[in-house]
Amino acid sequence: MKEDRLTTPCYVIHQEKLEQGITLLKDALAANWKRHIVGYSFKTNALPWALMQMKGAGFYAEVVSEDEYDLARYLGFSHVIYNGPLKSRTSFLDALERGHIINLDAERELDWLEESGLKEGTVGLRVNFDLEALCPGETSPGGAGGRFGFSYETGALERAIKRLAQMGITHPGLHLHASSKTRSIAIYRALARMAVKLKAEYHLQPAYIDIGGGYFGGMENRPQFPDYMRAIREELEAAYSPEETILIVEPGTSLITPPIEYRAAVVDCKDTYAGRFVVTDGSRIDVDPLHGKSSYFHNIVYGKDALPPQERATLPAQVICGFTCMEDDRLFALRDAPELRPGDVVAFEKVGGYTMCLTPLFIRYFPRVYVERDGAYTCVRERWTVQEYVQKSRFRDSF
Repeated sequence: MKEDRLTTPCYVIHQEKLEQGITLLKDALAANWKRHIVGYSFKTNALPWALMQMKGAGFYAEVVSEDEYDLARYLGFSHVIYNGPLKSRTSFLDALERGHIINLDAERELDWLEESGLKEGTVGLRVNFDLEALCPGETSPGGAGGRFGFSYETGALERAIKRLAQMGITHPGLHLHASSKTRSIAIYRALARMAVKLKAEYHLQPAYIDIGGGYFGGMENRPQFPDYMRAIREELEAAYSPEETILIVEPGTSLITPPIEYRAAVVDCKDTYAGRFVVTDGSRIDVDPLHGKSSYFHNIVYGKDALPPQERATLPAQVICGFTCMEDDRLFALRDAPELRPGDVVAFEKVGGYTMCLTPLFIRYFPRVYVERDGAYTCVRERWTVQEYVQKSRFRDSF
């Protein structure tokens, strides 16, 4: 399929760019830590096509719910990292019996582990500690503190370590993932230093250090995978050997955001007392579902059959809007640019992370997804219609 045959609104995945990110990550890990595992974050973008690309790259499935765990099993992932507070007892025990990596997050999971009677298992403990004190102003929760894992400061972590030892698990992994606003190198240095501190303080020999995700990816003038992995190595080497301890990283956004764009076509332009509004067939809910962004990477593709941009009037401001009935479905103001007209396309770049998975079934159903390689386009997810929506209903036969 050629580019001019794409139906908007739609996502476009540039496959070669995705592969470049995967290669960069693999090379950075190989250059810094011999024993390593990559777990791709399902929650960031669980499009089946994307998951199969990650599986083909040899990555583990990093999941945080029974549904995600079942999806990983359905797609044939041989290796799973099971995180988060939403594990079910059934899926927890299944993962345990299959030898998957499980990072414990709560006391009830310790209970399940003990009740299972298994003396062997690849388990770790999610570490909760005051990262904000070490990196002021950089963590997502700030002074409110994180809510996941076992608290170091209250002694819950130490009690969990002792309880695992009583079960015969003497080499639990340490899971240190933390959300940050800055994604800075300093965050990962602090996480790695905590892993060093815990080993000395509790006389641990962790089977693995899971440093988590949250990295930048594909952005100029920002840290890249080699920068992160080098910094992590420099800190961990104070107490861990790259040949003995496994390093786990759990990228999501840094891999899947750079290669994906979202295209929305202009369908109407109108002038009001407030200015020029440009309405598209896309929406902010498809590129910024949490309405947290103030700017977007974008470019304008002017219609080939329309007046060329150099012959159009230059307007001081054009507010780019979505199709929904919400007044706040406004994306950005295009300033001092050629007048947009129906048929033009606004392409939003770097929108693969936390977009498709958070897009609601609001007014319009899920859009198409295309994959581009060498200028050819293939549809890997058709647009949802009433048929897909209704068949999910238990009352379908009553219509």
